[in-house]
Amino acid sequence: MDETPKLRRGWTTGACATAACKAALEGLWGGTIPDLVTIRLPRGETPTFALSHAVGGADWAEAGIVKDAGDDPDVTHGAEIRVRVSASSGGVVFRAGEGVGIVTKPGLPIAVGEPAINPVPRAMIDEVVAEAAGEFGRAPDVTVTVSVPGGAALAAKTWNPRLGIEGGLSILGTTGIVRPFSCAAWIASIHRGVDVARASGLTHVAGCTGATSERVVQALHGLPDHAMLDMGDFAGGMLKYLARHPVPRITLGGGIGKLTKFAQGAMDLHSGRSQVDFAVLSDWAGIDLTGCNTALEAVGRVPALADRVAEAARARVCGMLKAEVDVVVIDRAGAVLAHARTR
Repeated sequence: MDETPKLRRGWTTGACATAACKAALEGLWGGTIPDLVTIRLPRGETPTFALSHAVGGADWAEAGIVKDAGDDPDVTHGAEIRVRVSASSGGVVFRAGEGVGIVTKPGLPIAVGEPAINPVPRAMIDEVVAEAAGEFGRAPDVTVTVSVPGGAALAAKTWNPRLGIEGGLSILGTTGIVRPFSCAAWIASIHRGVDVARASGLTHVAGCTGATSERVVQALHGLPDHAMLDMGDFAGGMLKYLARHPVPRITLGGGIGKLTKFAQGAMDLHSGRSQVDFAVLSDWAGIDLTGCNTALEAVGRVPALADRVAEAARARVCGMLKAEVDVVVIDRAGAVLAHARTR
């Protein structure tokens, strides 16, 4: 019998902001902020949220909800998402409060100068404003200010600074639901990184498997921060997007183990989802390496194998993209073991 516990899903910052907005509107137009509020998500689910914060004044009201990301290791799990609504004119106006970032670079789905509140959360909030306006007989004219106390510090742990989102977090979500370990947010960040790089006119970007390889590649090529895509284990997610949204020059950087797996055909380089094939390495090296525990151990026995891995990895990228490609392979300390490039 499979006794593996089912992972608990959670709610996006966008869903929390929508629910907080609905509760605040009830306070603004109905006079009372409820303890619980139910919203409808884009796919029809109707979760109920408990409020953690409620306060109001003569022409404004503010509600807060603590984000529950379920069993996903989300940096915003436990953060409080607050929304203040106040009377205004001309429809719904979005503002960034404490801890919510401002877009400063082109290429994102929100215009430069706007609060980093993504399109789907904006549409969800527009919907609850329209519904509440109809219920209370009001014009749907409000300023919606979203804040996340402590959000600026949390944003430093995300890719927002590199993407040109300054001052805080983004309010995200396309379904309203956080699915544990789906990695959708990471892959979406890779995509936005490509978008920002292209919109900034960059002709050379790099995707690396970790911080050490990123540091080596950035120094090697003198690349700016926004040219460095946070690929991590998701080589497939990055390269497939680059195939549809091309950049003239691509560098792939990483440790010998992960790039060996990529060279051998893996697209997801996580240790739990792909493994080095030592039989293939043995074929490449011309000697039996099946007794090795790691790709680094194999390269220690046959140093030229690093060049073979780099060339094979480069050939894979060239087979997927029409771009100038180079591949940088490093050891754990950051020493370059091989560098395959255009001859």
